Amino acid sequence: MALSATVYHLQVDLSDVERGVYQNLDLRVARHPSEAMRYLLTRIIAYCLCYEEGIAFSKGLSTADDPAIWIKDMQGNLRAWIEIGTPSAERLHKASKASPRVVVFTHNDPALLKKAARAKVIHKAESIEIFALEPAFLDALDAAMDRNAKWTLVRTEGTLYVTSGDTSATAAVTRHSLAQD
Repeated sequence: MALSATVYHLQVDLSDVERGVYQNLDLRVARHPSEAMRYLLTRIIAYCLCYEEGIAFSKGLSTADDPAIWIKDMQGNLRAWIEIGTPSAERLHKASKASPRVVVFTHNDPALLKKAARAKVIHKAESIEIFALEPAFLDALDAAMDRNAKWTLVRTEGTLYVTSGDTSATAAVTRHSLAQD
């Protein structure tokens, strides 16, 4: 018998000062049994930090051709392809040909992405946005995570502040490039 996904219900009070986005989000996010908690938390944070009209979680791990998150316009055209973790160079190449904007949020060392990028040609590699989240930050959120959670998420001046219940976690949101160092 296959294990089923665990659904998390999050109410997020989002204040992204850097982008001028202030929104109350009511999210239901399914966690596949093989999905690590750091991956799930990174997926949720990526959704919040990229939030705009047309954003949606894809069908998930079962649909390998889709990104973790996408943003589509009202006609259904793909505007942003958002990956989580450490996607392969081939996947980034495909994404940058399919979408005008590609964003990666990683909970791993961004050097892994850079190494993979140097091994293959990636279409418009210089325009791919990469944001790394600190493992200790994600672990603090994991310790406070509940299947029914309320978060206050604030991004200002390159810093992310998340409060969940009595737990507060802070981390820099660091942008990286696939360009050679």
